Formats: sequence, C-alpha cells, structure tokens
Amino acid sequence: MRLSVSPQPSFADLELQRQGLAVDEALQAIGNILDAQAGLIELVRQDLVRGLRKPHTGRGGLTAEQTLRAYVLKQVKNWDLRELRDRTADGFTLRIFTHFFSASVPTHKAFHRAFCRLQPQTVRALNEAVVRGAVAQGLEDGQQLRSDTTVVETNIHFPTDSGLLWDGVRVLTRLVGKLQALLPELAAPFVNHTRRARRRMQEIQRLTPKQRQHQQVSKYRELITLTTAVLSSARAVVTAALAAPCPDPLTGTQIDALAKDIAAYGDRIDRVVAQARRRVLQGEAVATEDKIFSIFEPHTDLIKRGKVQRPVEFGHKVLLSESGHGLITDYRVLEGNPPDDRHVAPSLQHHIALFGGPPTLAAHDRGFYSLAAIQACQAAGVATECIPQRGGRKTPERAAYEKSRAFRRGQRFRAGIEGRISVLFRGRGMKRCLLHGRERFEIFVGLAVLANNLLVIADLLKRRAARRRRAA
Repeated sequence: MRLSVSPQPSFADLELQRQGLAVDEALQAIGNILDAQAGLIELVRQDLVRGLRKPHTGRGGLTAEQTLRAYVLKQVKNWDLRELRDRTADGFTLRIFTHFFSASVPTHKAFHRAFCRLQPQTVRALNEAVVRGAVAQGLEDGQQLRSDTTVVETNIHFPTDSGLLWDGVRVLTRLVGKLQALLPELAAPFVNHTRRARRRMQEIQRLTPKQRQHQQVSKYRELITLTTAVLSSARAVVTAALAAPCPDPLTGTQIDALAKDIAAYGDRIDRVVAQARRRVLQGEAVATEDKIFSIFEPHTDLIKRGKVQRPVEFGHKVLLSESGHGLITDYRVLEGNPPDDRHVAPSLQHHIALFGGPPTLAAHDRGFYSLAAIQACQAAGVATECIPQRGGRKTPERAAYEKSRAFRRGQRFRAGIEGRISVLFRGRGMKRCLLHGRERFEIFVGLAVLANNLLVIADLLKRRAARRRRAA
C-alpha cells in the first residue's frame, strides 16, 4: 500500500463551493479541530506505514488525513463501512470533509484495511491530544469529575455448551472443506457431521425441564463424542496437508493460513469440550474465569451487575470518566468483572496528570463506595467527594454529610454521566462491538469516545463564539 498525497480541490470543487455548498456546521467545526492539531495526523500516519518496507511504492491507498476523518465521520453518524462509502461518494459536502473532493472514493474494503492498521495506544493518544487541546483553549478546567462503568457487548450469540460445540463442528468442517479444495488429491479422510451435530444441539435445546433430568447427559455425551471425533479428523487433515507437496507458493500460503485457523479454533474447542464434560457429565461447578463463551470472541467476559432486566451480559466492562463540560477524559476496557471501588484512585491520578491538579468535586454512584475510595479522594485533595455509602449503618457524621446541599448537588451532577453513556450507545454505536479481537474492541471504544469528544468541543466552541458575539 502506498500512502497517497491528499488530492487538491479541482476547479469543479471550487465552483461548487462558490455556489454555497458548505460542510455541516458540526462537521466543519470538527474539521477545524483536526486541522489545528497536525500531530493527530502524524499518529495515524505512523500506524499506516507500520511494517511496510517501502511505504512510498505500490498501489495508492488512503492518506492518514482521509483515514482519520473517515473514521470520525463513521462514528459521528453511526454508519457501517458500506454506508460510509456510499454516502461519502454520493455527498459533495462529505467529500469535502473527508478530503476526497472530486477523486474517486475507495470501496468499503479499502476503508477496512486502513482502519485495521490503527492500534489501541494510537487511539488513546488521539483522545489525550484532543482533551489537552480543549484544556489549552480554556474550554475545560477539570474542576469536576464523574465516573461510571458500563458493559459493551461483543458480537456473539447467547452461549450454551451445546451451541458452542455445534459452532466448533461447523467451523472445522468449513475450514477443512477449503483445505480439501486446495488439495483435491489429499488422502486424509474427513466425514461431514454437521447435520448430525446440529440435530443433537437442537434436541438438547428443546428439552423440557423434566426431560433434562433423564436425557441431557446422554445427549451431551453423544455431542461431545461427535465434536471430539471431528476435531481429531480435522487435525489429521492438517497434518497430511502440511506434509503433502505444494503445487505453488500461493497455495502454500493459503494452506498455512488455514492450518493456523484450524489450530486456533481447535484449542478453543478443546476448552469447550473440557467445560462441557466438567459441567454436564461430571456435575462440577465451573468457575467463570475457566469458561469460554465464544470460539469466535474468546476474550468475552461474563458480567453480572445486578440488573433485573439483564442479569448477565457478555462483553467487557468499560470505565468512563467525564469532566464537567461533557468531555470523556479517560476510558478503560477492564478485564473480568472487578469491583468499581478500586477504580477511584487510578481515575483521580489520571485526572491530576491531565489537568495538573485534583478536581474540586468527584462524584460516583454507590458501587464505587469503600473506605479505600474515600481515603483516595482525601489523599488526592478532592474538596467534595460524593460517593453514597452502600450497606452498613451510617455514622451520624456520614448521614449528615450525605444530606448536605453540596453532596446532593454532586449526586445530581453524577447522574449526567448516565445520559452520556446513552448517547454513546444510541448515537455513537458503542452498545455492541462488531469488530473481532480484544485489540479491535478497545479501538472501537476509543473511537466512539473520540467522536463524542470532538462533537462536545465543537459545541463548546460554538457556545463561546455566541457568548462573545452577544458581549460585543
């Protein structure tokens, strides 16, 4: 891939702009913010050329500026890649914003290849630079801080042991079919058991509670035996394919890739078989950290937050810290389901490093309460800590403090982060991550946060300009 030079506006572009075709006000403000910080473009450019021996040769690709602007546009509008490509190609103002102008807009696959080269640390650095730029412009003073956790789902179906075993059989069968198509003369036998495995899976899922007492173990034993046999046959086919003579280098590369995929899925299926045997056949209670909830997204965590409507969620817990003016100053994708109270001290440390001092108000919900969290706020120099006590008998001093006007005002301020989370879910598409892998998951969350911060800064700049006009 060769990094192209940003196309210059043609005479047709200039004529259309002269006729009054202008970018949307919010997008224009975001474009001005990106133009003002040239370091953001350099961060993206370094990711695009990462691993390329000759980045200035080959077929032309997206520029760093086009990649960043296109991804920001995708998150702001909550579009998928196909819709991003179609709307950008069809809209002149979107061509201006993404700096394609009259040049041809690449396919959605080209956008995908460019976006996949971004790294989580690059997206985090982009967010840090945007927030620091807002602080430098006086748009944010860091006097208030509120934090909360939420769950971003991974793109999986509801996990059951029977469903995961069926997933393993059908995926292995598909991959082995591709391998046999590349090497038709391969002598290793492989029997297609997908129909039989699907029927066993459906029979298990259709069992009534009374039938499960007598039939579940036998049906699971048959499905586990079938899955184990398919896995052994797939590994034998891979061994034979790697030992067979390769007709050409391209076919050899494809065979190696398929062999790696089968090996990776095989390891995950081994874990599924082990947990099904322990849970169903041996009657053992399997710990959550020992379970796998998807062979496609093995990094998925099971989260229990005590919600009545959603007792269990599958994805990752995400910590969000927001300032008083709506900027998300910190985000973290957490491992497992840790208690919220242990995140108070790291959140305050990040805030102090970003703004040079502690906030005067730190507001959290009762899930963040602990004596260690209160002491962390006091040690950091927070003037008003606003964390309601959960459980236990309150001392008279604590009860009086939580009834004070400052504490109640802080709790009203804390409730605002619930609206911010709703905006991220509904407006920025952060409810469910459709990307594969733990690294892409963190990038997805970071880019949704980046789009939110750019929109908030654009709105703050608009309000400040309006105030100055009124004052003039």
